Amino acid sequence: MKLLKNMVNYKINSITTEDLLKYASQVNIQIAKPQAEKIANYLHGKNLDIFDDRTRSQVIKEVAKVAGPETARELNKLFIQFTS
Repeated sequence: MKLLKNMVNYKINSITTEDLLKYASQVNIQIAKPQAEKIANYLHGKNLDIFDDRTRSQVIKEVAKVAGPETARELNKLFIQFTS
C-alpha cells in the first residue's frame, strides 16, 4: 500500500495541466483550463501527502485562494477518487 501511496503522491506533486484536465474528465469533474494551470503550478514541486487529511485540507484551502472555491471543491472530489 505504501508504494501505491508514494506513486499517487508523486503524480500529484508533478502533475501537469493536461494531466489534471484528463483525470478530471475521466471522473466527470469540471475544471477549466485556466484553473487547472493555476492548480498544477501550485502543486508542482511540492512534497504533499494527499492521503493525510490535514495536508489535503490545507491544499484545498490554498487552491481555493488561487483558483476559487468551486474549483477547490471539484479538486477535492478528484483527490478523494485518487485516495479511495
